[in-house]
Amino acid sequence: MSGTESHGGETPAQALATAKLGIWTFLATEVLLFGGLFTCYIVFRLKYPELFYTEHLKLNRPLGLVNTVVLITSSLTMALGIAAMKQGLRRRATACISLTILLACGFLGVKYVEWSEDFSHGLYPGTNLFFSLYFMMTGLHGIHVVAGICALCWVLVLARRGRFSPEYSTPVEITGLYWHFVDLVWIYLFPLLYLVG
Repeated sequence: MSGTESHGGETPAQALATAKLGIWTFLATEVLLFGGLFTCYIVFRLKYPELFYTEHLKLNRPLGLVNTVVLITSSLTMALGIAAMKQGLRRRATACISLTILLACGFLGVKYVEWSEDFSHGLYPGTNLFFSLYFMMTGLHGIHVVAGICALCWVLVLARRGRFSPEYSTPVEITGLYWHFVDLVWIYLFPLLYLVG
């Protein structure tokens, strides 16, 4: 097998094109999932504006803002990791991917603190319509963050084993696309839940 072919007999460019088609198809289904939840939230917010206004004031905005900064930073480190891998800078790429994983874990840690605070104030899923949607949407997003951490760890292991090169870094790029999507969802969740009164 030549160095310009992947394990399936495709060239790296063909493998990347195939993988991108697959990830974009998957992300389209994710957009439908979160889009449905966003629509549901907006419909009920318009129907019960006073309830949603009063309840959204109970959220911890500083922690929500911290998590927003954390995820935006993680998108930057992921992009830097992909760029480094394409340049053949494996050590820099693995450092950036490792930092992305740490930031993702930090996001979950902050969310754990926030949810613990909510629970201590008697705010649970089912407390009312606002908090049912809040916990459902942030919980589903959290599951996607965990999935992203797992994918990033897998990519990190492969990168440390020297499985990627400037000619072939498809898994890194595909994982990066997924991670940017996870970050983008939070960029919509933060103002929708924490800021819009």
